[in-house]
Amino acid sequence: MNIAEILDQMTLEEQASILSGADFWTTVPVERLGIPKIKVTDGPNGARGGGSLVGGVKSACFPAAIAVGSSWNPELARELGKALAEEAKTKSARVLLAPTVNIHRSGLNGRNFECYSEDPYLTSELAVAYIEGVQGEGIAATIKHYVGNESEIERATISSDIDERTLREIYFPPFEAAVKRANVRAVMSSYNRLNGTYTSDHPWLLTEVLRGDWGFDGIVMSDWFGSHSTVESVNAGLDLEMPGPTRDRGAKLVAAVKDGLVAPETVRRAAGNMLRLLEWVGAFEDATMHEEQAIDRPEHRALIRRMGAEGTVLLKNNGVLPLAKAEIGNIAVIGPNADTARVMGGGSAQINAHYRVSPLEGIRMALAGKNAVLHARGADNSRLMPMLQGPVTVEFFDSVDLSGPVVHRMTLAEAHAFWLDPISPKLDMSAFSARISGDYTAAEDGDHVFGAVTAGRGLLKIDGEVVADFWDDWTQGTNFFSTGNDEQRASVSMKLGQTVRYELEYRTGLPGDALMALRAFRIGAARPLGDSDIAEAVERARDADVAVIFAGREGEWDTEGQDLPHFNLPGKQDALIEAVLAVNPRTIVVLQTGGPVLMPWFDRVAAVMQSWYPGQEAGNAIADVLFGDAEPGGRLPQTFPRRAIDNSAFTDDILTYPGLDGHVAYREGIFVGYRHHDTRGIKPFLPFGFGLSYTTFVWANARLSAPVMEEGGLSVQIEVTNSGSRSGSDVVQLYIRPLDARAERPEKELKAFAKLHLDAGQTGTAVLSISHRDLARFDVERKAWIADAGRYEAVIAANAEDIRFVLPFTLEAEWQESLR
Repeated sequence: MNIAEILDQMTLEEQASILSGADFWTTVPVERLGIPKIKVTDGPNGARGGGSLVGGVKSACFPAAIAVGSSWNPELARELGKALAEEAKTKSARVLLAPTVNIHRSGLNGRNFECYSEDPYLTSELAVAYIEGVQGEGIAATIKHYVGNESEIERATISSDIDERTLREIYFPPFEAAVKRANVRAVMSSYNRLNGTYTSDHPWLLTEVLRGDWGFDGIVMSDWFGSHSTVESVNAGLDLEMPGPTRDRGAKLVAAVKDGLVAPETVRRAAGNMLRLLEWVGAFEDATMHEEQAIDRPEHRALIRRMGAEGTVLLKNNGVLPLAKAEIGNIAVIGPNADTARVMGGGSAQINAHYRVSPLEGIRMALAGKNAVLHARGADNSRLMPMLQGPVTVEFFDSVDLSGPVVHRMTLAEAHAFWLDPISPKLDMSAFSARISGDYTAAEDGDHVFGAVTAGRGLLKIDGEVVADFWDDWTQGTNFFSTGNDEQRASVSMKLGQTVRYELEYRTGLPGDALMALRAFRIGAARPLGDSDIAEAVERARDADVAVIFAGREGEWDTEGQDLPHFNLPGKQDALIEAVLAVNPRTIVVLQTGGPVLMPWFDRVAAVMQSWYPGQEAGNAIADVLFGDAEPGGRLPQTFPRRAIDNSAFTDDILTYPGLDGHVAYREGIFVGYRHHDTRGIKPFLPFGFGLSYTTFVWANARLSAPVMEEGGLSVQIEVTNSGSRSGSDVVQLYIRPLDARAERPEKELKAFAKLHLDAGQTGTAVLSISHRDLARFDVERKAWIADAGRYEAVIAANAEDIRFVLPFTLEAEWQESLR
């Protein structure tokens, strides 16, 4: 394939045309020259394909990225990447919009669950393996979001103000590693501005650093609706505007070239990048785009289940775990996440999973009916009212006021839709209305609350009576990526077995509404739980040999488009845990969250597990760990603070978080996460890298290859013996501590790790390497990485606080590596 010859044959208009999408998920073809279109697909934990963000063709749902981060296992990330590439092929997609490698800065980021870690080295190792797994199957990976998207607050406009040293040492490394080591084929710019300039318009970021310093030769695409200009973006190095049809390219770009604002060579270069991507994914050889398929592979099921266990972190255990099935007469399974499978976070990461196994189902299957399973929810944790299940009827009108005939009908499995692609050729997607209706039957007496959210306008009726009106008076809120309103609620008194008809009259957004191009709705209803429900859970626990409480959050809390309000468990979950603990000291708490939480009851419960969002096999994976059929293989990828104020992003100045007047200042600089706790002397609640096992390990004979840093670096070896009675895994973490630093440095920084899986009695050797770059800091004035001559320590630890060995060595002369 001669890309230069194809470019020579393309007109300026044709070159410009392939620099924006054709629609939400595909690129523009040039049929005259045999240039095909390709499809891209989200995302990090599953290949969704095209169509809606909800519903659609089913896909395998893998564990969220934070669970992958907890595994500390790059080989597992590589397996995940390979599986996701296979999934992408079932959706006829050539580009996977993943991985997400933004850093866990605050712990409250709505997309914390989509990212691996607070540490750039751990993030880099996992990202490189993930990308190699994806791209080894011929699917292009897209590393995102480049850069400074560590919060969802005002993300489309906020300026992340970050100094260059902090960028180079904390926020750039995963992207740099993806380019230099994994040859990633695509980079996605973030929504935010960086130091005042949108990242999609940022020549220093997209051209000088990405292509100049690192040698990137793939494409740069915008996040969806994340480009803001014609001239600035293409001159800065943004190749592809997404989604389509174009807003700022096309005829505008051609005009900019003719007006002398953009050089023809700039358009040609960007078009060449696009053609090379098409060539790399094999689209010229095979342009086939088949119908999307839902293929439920047994090997993917097994991988998801294994990943769920390996990402589970055992935070506390007084000996109650693992539970012995033969010794339990009955078990109380309690909490809002017990009978509902919380398999993933929200936003663009969500997919229509093949199936979802709840913890209650997983425990019942594990016990096979041999033990009594007592169940009560006890408390709510939903941010929005629980979604209504179908059948839900939708009637569409080619008008904005439900006038005229019904031009299209559909039936949904749940009262939720996100319409991105055309619904019907009879509908104008920018101006239509719909009547959405279904039945709701009360499962008990009481006040039942209905809630509706729209990206668009709405009128909610119950049995024909208007209960919530946001048809004319509509206010932008935080839902649907901040393009929808806040949930509109209404309470209806109902009796057990009573059925009501709910109806939402919907119309698309009006001029001035947030992102009118998005069209979505969601309807939920439930009887809110109260003190009587906690009392019911207490009675279940009182009669049980052991109580397991499934607490945490769900995908409407951990979601794109908004940050979390605090670190507390939502609702009355803490009260539920305290009440159950008062009657049953053998209480285990299983957490499912996308980040750290406060645990005021931690010292008094028998055990705590953090299971994150472990994918469609959630209940089975959790049950495997509870009953000892699998080990809890995880270690924390993020520090859990004792108080919110202990987090590095939280200060008395709100400019550092959540931001002020359109700016958020990363004033903590390089002191993020454990670097902050270590260096500032702030004790964490649970340290970075922490995690317990069901077995025990002895570390011995830690040794350096030499006392002086050699030209090829140093190596460290540590013998690890499984001294327990069952197999398990341990993670050896190597931090570098500079003793003679000539600039402010963190107390120590992770630079290597090894995960060893060992049978009972088995001894393994962890071999870790240290390079000159591992000793270095970035010097902004010299535009180089500098390792100061002097004394260093290789700190060998089980977590950021549990230091096992300290091995001193020296670097006799300053080392320097220039950017180019």
